[in-house]
Amino acid sequence: MENSSLKCKIGPSILNADLSELYVESQRLLDNGADYIHLDVMDGNFVPNLTFGHPVVKCLRKKIPNAFFETHMMVAEPERWIEPMADSNVNLYTFHIEPVIQEILPICRKIREAGMNVGLALKPETGIEAVRQYIEYADVVLIMTVEPGFGGQKFMDDMMPKVQWLRHNYPLLDVEVDGGVGLNTINACAEKFT
Repeated sequence: MENSSLKCKIGPSILNADLSELYVESQRLLDNGADYIHLDVMDGNFVPNLTFGHPVVKCLRKKIPNAFFETHMMVAEPERWIEPMADSNVNLYTFHIEPVIQEILPICRKIREAGMNVGLALKPETGIEAVRQYIEYADVVLIMTVEPGFGGQKFMDDMMPKVQWLRHNYPLLDVEVDGGVGLNTINACAEKFT
């Protein structure tokens, strides 16, 4: 039975944007129908690349005060950046569970207390069982469909069973896929969500 209350949303990543034009490119995405902006924050530790942090997010928020911002925290210490991102008026703070597997619940609580929604992210090699006991504390579960840390990778279709399992067992949960989603893969993604 298809759930008629489900709605797909598009949250483009600005990972490959010209950072000198970040506001212009983000606004262009929103003007062209994006539902929200996905901000990839990388620390050069959890993933090898380094992007930007809360000062950039705060500046972007001043230019785009009403858009929904998700920060995808690809960082080794997600608890360290909760308050600065809350101060930057982030709506959804999504963090990877892998580096903090013993502290997931306290981090979820801190994010919620800081006034943000909670997202839990899983790398491709992380099984769904690692997050099962924490799903009730999350607003979103993000399934990586590429290895985190680099843009432009090929979509990993073999991650879609995770999406299907979540959709089947948690039909009202927001489930997000991240990586390699484009014109050639978006329909396959949407089909797995129903």
